[in-house]
Amino acid sequence: MEGETFSGLGNGAQVDTKILQSFHKNFVQVQSILDKNRLLINEINQNHDSKVPDNLSRNVGLIRELNNNIRRVVDLYGDLSTSFSKSMEASSDGDSSLRSDAKLGMKRFRS
Repeated sequence: MEGETFSGLGNGAQVDTKILQSFHKNFVQVQSILDKNRLLINEINQNHDSKVPDNLSRNVGLIRELNNNIRRVVDLYGDLSTSFSKSMEASSDGDSSLRSDAKLGMKRFRS
């Protein structure tokens, strides 16, 4: 399987299986974070509905965790987008020498 290419993109472009594995890994990470966020949102809603002061105080930390998770998802999608663009450029240039150990994408910095 290593070194094989996949040409199911419709435009004849070929994608290295290492790239597909990397995409899959990132999508699995994103789904895991989104599942966790669903649980966090449910807990935040329950705490809010309870009106118990301790539960409302706990929501501050839960909301921070939720915001951090959202940032991670944005970063992962940014990495996926950059990686996909690079793979398409390499495909169109006929360059199949993409390194699987290269860092995927560039991080966005917020000001």
